Amino acid sequence: MQPITTAQAEAVEAEFMYQYESGAPAEDREALGITVLRSGGGVVLSAPHDPTGYWSKALGFGFVEPVTGELVDRVLDVYRARDNKVATLQIAPEALPADWDEICRTRGLEAGGGIVKLAAPIETVVPAGSSDLRVAPVTKDDAERWAATVLDGFGFPHGPLLGLLAAVVDHPRFHPYAVWDGDTIVGGGNLYVHGDIASLNTGSILPSHRNRGGQTMLVAGRVARARELGCRWVVTEAGQPADGESNPSLNNLLRAGLRRLYVRTNYLWHA
Repeated sequence: MQPITTAQAEAVEAEFMYQYESGAPAEDREALGITVLRSGGGVVLSAPHDPTGYWSKALGFGFVEPVTGELVDRVLDVYRARDNKVATLQIAPEALPADWDEICRTRGLEAGGGIVKLAAPIETVVPAGSSDLRVAPVTKDDAERWAATVLDGFGFPHGPLLGLLAAVVDHPRFHPYAVWDGDTIVGGGNLYVHGDIASLNTGSILPSHRNRGGQTMLVAGRVARARELGCRWVVTEAGQPADGESNPSLNNLLRAGLRRLYVRTNYLWHA
């Protein structure tokens, strides 16, 4: 089997982000000020009223059209036109041009934290461990409870973000899963299927229920579903820990058999 390419790994992430925001209910899109655009082979996502700043980002660039100062200007013009105060450009390291430092300097882009991109053939992803928590697909009746718990796990406010997340239960390519403690949802995550690639995304566990194997079960449940759907690759992302620190989510993914592809820097723009 041919190895997964950086272009494929970036494309699936760009696509699930695009689908999250474009598929949000109309009232939530309006409340967040959402605009989604495809440009230069990537996506530009603007949500100027999002209090977290997470949902305004541009990614997937460098494979259909090279990354240039002109492309970056087009992206930043979108954010200026929509009165964004902050946005993030996420470009894989191999797609950065030789003059990237100069582009950043002249456009006011600042390097932020890193994101580890991970991938593996699906047959090698075998989460090990057990838990007293159970994992199950999310039904329409549980969609809002699931979304609220995922947001709480990330420390994000609810508001229109609740509708944005809950809407994926009706999307044919998303397969949300919940972690349950008895009759209570205590965590959740999503699976997005893009061709034969499965993306694990949006996973969180409430602080009260961490270190009980919930993340491992969440990975296992989604990978099992991806295998049923004929996926050949699993990809995901996790925050790169600072020197001397550790990211438990990253560690769980590595233990499950995923492998680092590269670390991608977040480039931050402020109005």
